Amino acid sequence: MRCLVTGATGYIGGRLVPELLTAGHAVRCVVRSPGKLRDHPWAGRVEIVRGDVTDEESVRAAMEGVDVAYYLVHALGGGPGFEETDRRAARLFGERARAAGVRRIVYLGGLTPAGVPDHDLSPHLRSRAEVGRVLLDSGVPTAVLRAGVIIGSGSASFEMLRYLTERLPVMVTPRWVRTRTQPIAVRDVLRLLVGCAELPHEVNRAFDIGGPDILTYRDMMLRYAAVAGLPRRAILPVPVLTPGLSSLWVGLITPVPGTLARPLVESLRHEVVCAERDIRRYVPEPPGGPLGVNRALELALRRIREADVATRWSSAATPGAPSDPLPTDPDWAGGSLYTDHRRRAVNASPQEVWRVVESIGGENGWYALPLAWALRGWIDTLMGGVGLRRGRRDAARLRVGDSLDFWRVEEVLPPRLLRLRAEMRLPGLAWLEMRVDRDAEGRTVFRQRAVFHPHGLAGHLYWWGVSPFHALVFGGMARKIAAKAETPPSAGRPG
Repeated sequence: MRCLVTGATGYIGGRLVPELLTAGHAVRCVVRSPGKLRDHPWAGRVEIVRGDVTDEESVRAAMEGVDVAYYLVHALGGGPGFEETDRRAARLFGERARAAGVRRIVYLGGLTPAGVPDHDLSPHLRSRAEVGRVLLDSGVPTAVLRAGVIIGSGSASFEMLRYLTERLPVMVTPRWVRTRTQPIAVRDVLRLLVGCAELPHEVNRAFDIGGPDILTYRDMMLRYAAVAGLPRRAILPVPVLTPGLSSLWVGLITPVPGTLARPLVESLRHEVVCAERDIRRYVPEPPGGPLGVNRALELALRRIREADVATRWSSAATPGAPSDPLPTDPDWAGGSLYTDHRRRAVNASPQEVWRVVESIGGENGWYALPLAWALRGWIDTLMGGVGLRRGRRDAARLRVGDSLDFWRVEEVLPPRLLRLRAEMRLPGLAWLEMRVDRDAEGRTVFRQRAVFHPHGLAGHLYWWGVSPFHALVFGGMARKIAAKAETPPSAGRPG
């Protein structure tokens, strides 16, 4: 079959595409930034088109010749008006699918608590439920899979669970840790999504999906501690932490920022347990049945320890609008551009320098003034930003679209260029660019450039306020990268 996948740069979409290919389907991915898929191992086996689910013309073109359309986009952590945006995009998607003769739509939504009216649901769950209804009413046979907590390496739910448990041996927790839920392993979600492509034409309904275990969030934290080999955690629920306070607390402790943590926390206020398991009539269960919580946690931890995380929750973030100036633009493009240039000759091969450049960030650090970087990360976290806690997807390799602490990989061309775009809270836009090449005499040269595009007076004041520290931060980073590349392997250079 010919399958259309929206959200292919996201956590689920990026894992669904190779599963569809393995099942023998042809895949077309529609994404706003096709370059973010360039470095995925399956990119050469799919058709990639530029588009946006809110743009009618691009959706119409993407639907041509499609049999099954996967709708895997939503405004998780969206700002004001996100429910209307979700509603409008789903309606457009359904209308264009019907006009193109698409045989089936498959949507991954949220598991909603039985008997709770829409107005009592969190805005996030309410919007997901409405999107499901819009697609079911589109005139195209639709399968809506409704999942609760998804456990897999790199998922937002898993990383929230992981960091809360690892960093807090004693926890004063909100009431929602006692709410029952029915988590599901990401591999079972993918298995069901792929299986829905073959559903009979007459099936047009929602299905609850979950794993075999029903337990509280507190139980999941205790199970994670046991699987990870941690001492038993002391968990003390208190009634005073509201969802808003809880999301701030989660944002400080875990890599998940408060804006994303809030919809996740609000989704845990009500019990979310499958009311039916009818999907088994259409998609057979694997030998041994779906994965239980312990096995799902074990697999997720193993993927992390082996640096084999295919996608992360942070993959879906979009670092700015297409109209934003790029650091390669001249100074007059889009307004002022402030720059800080550093250049160093390095007594090492370009490959040795690149190895150090590509391993920057995460647990490897930023080479110079770690306290200053940590302080900047904490300031960003307190301002509601992502801080330094997102780390890296892979300890040694980067690809376009990866999150890297409070940066996003905008371009990577081994072994010559790494360009990072800032996603911390700033009164402007910022990039950090690192290049490795040779000069006219054949010597290896490392070039580093920080670029800042200010927004208003606050942006100009910000640049001039921090510029006195650039020699320490950026100058020190360039010196340390060069020194690290020149260090013999036996002295511990990252490999």
